[in-house]
Amino acid sequence: MVLDKLGTSLKDTLKKIAKSVFVDEKLVNELVKDIQRALLQSDVNVQLVFDLTKTIKERALNEELKPGLTKKEHLINVVYEELVNFLGEEQVKLDTSKKPTKIMLVGLFGNGKTTTAAKLGKYYQKRGLKVALMSTDTWRPAAFKQLQTLGKQVDIPVFGNPEKKDPVEIYKEFEPELDKFDLVILDTAGRDALSDELVEELNNLHKAIDAHEKLFVIGADIGQAAQKQAQTLHETCGVTGVIITKMDGTAKGGGALSACAVTGANVKFIGVGEKVDDFEEFDPKRFVSRLLGMGDIEGLLEKAKEAIPEGQAEDLGKKLLKGEFNLLDLYEQMSAVKKMGPLSKVMELIPGMGNMNIPKEALEVQEEKLKKWRFIMDSCTKGELEEPDIISADRIDRIAKGSGMDSSEIKDLLKQYRQSKKMIRMMKGGKMNKGMLKKFGGKMPDMSKFGM
Repeated sequence: MVLDKLGTSLKDTLKKIAKSVFVDEKLVNELVKDIQRALLQSDVNVQLVFDLTKTIKERALNEELKPGLTKKEHLINVVYEELVNFLGEEQVKLDTSKKPTKIMLVGLFGNGKTTTAAKLGKYYQKRGLKVALMSTDTWRPAAFKQLQTLGKQVDIPVFGNPEKKDPVEIYKEFEPELDKFDLVILDTAGRDALSDELVEELNNLHKAIDAHEKLFVIGADIGQAAQKQAQTLHETCGVTGVIITKMDGTAKGGGALSACAVTGANVKFIGVGEKVDDFEEFDPKRFVSRLLGMGDIEGLLEKAKEAIPEGQAEDLGKKLLKGEFNLLDLYEQMSAVKKMGPLSKVMELIPGMGNMNIPKEALEVQEEKLKKWRFIMDSCTKGELEEPDIISADRIDRIAKGSGMDSSEIKDLLKQYRQSKKMIRMMKGGKMNKGMLKKFGGKMPDMSKFGM
């Protein structure tokens, strides 16, 4: 994922703090150099990097410790807070209270405006809003057709007229229909480069529709050119926010993120994958927390809510409290995890897991194992799923033939089931806390010290 290298570098820097015997000026200087190197390698503007690290150094050396914090914890907290401030400080949500709320997506060719329109529409559709998409892109011949195809995929109506060449005329033609929706997302035309013609076209369209939001869509792979684009569009078109796409690629990404730091237009959303659901609101605190390996509990809960129906989650919770657990429950858990996305993405949301540096290959093996386990369970009888302890050697052979799997893989699933059941019993009996305390030397880490 984009910024993987930056995240790894920053985690290594925090580990250096944790392992240090003393927190002195020498350590702070080393830390500052490490952060500078990591940010510059991620394409963040040089001046912004020096301004940021200067503040970190001054705070680390001169600021009084907050009650209850050690010097190490203070230093980590300073790094966390300044990175959050750098990326916008507080989350800024879109106001969708007006009916209809009109959003214009603006930007150059190749940054994913049309795909983003569908993703944004789906995001708000899942939250109960009646959404419409509209194509006003008269430059790309296939723009309207592409948006229509995406609209069908997400079950959102698409408006537009590819025969007309004036974006304002296209909007006026469908304005009475659009007034019936809660949210209208307009996919506008781009250009290969910023031009007076593009700016004039966008301004004319904005005046005609009185857009509540103009969101600049920019790719994470654009580098430091992002700053000039964001600044120009913000000054000439009044951009109110930014959506960064392609955050799942190998691009450095720092250019797109830091561009927003100088424009005053906050990042509102980020695209984190090719699928329509790979799209999330941008929260600087949660983003930095994940970047530093501290997890994102809110993000994890959001994904869990989308993956597991409320009633199903409640039933499973009651079973776990009673200490009941069978293969059907394990199957439900597995299905829910799969719906939450790739294991690598889920892992980075869990506090502490981001610092474990689990090889990508190991996570891919686990993904493959989940697929095989589903095939195995499909070959089990209802009785075997409800009472796994009745699965004998003969039954294992039958299940292996029915699923096309090796008997060792059935045994592996049963082993996982027994381990999960044992863990649930430990949690129910209160033994888990004692075990975890022992691992942390008798003291549980307080994540609130890191702004969590």
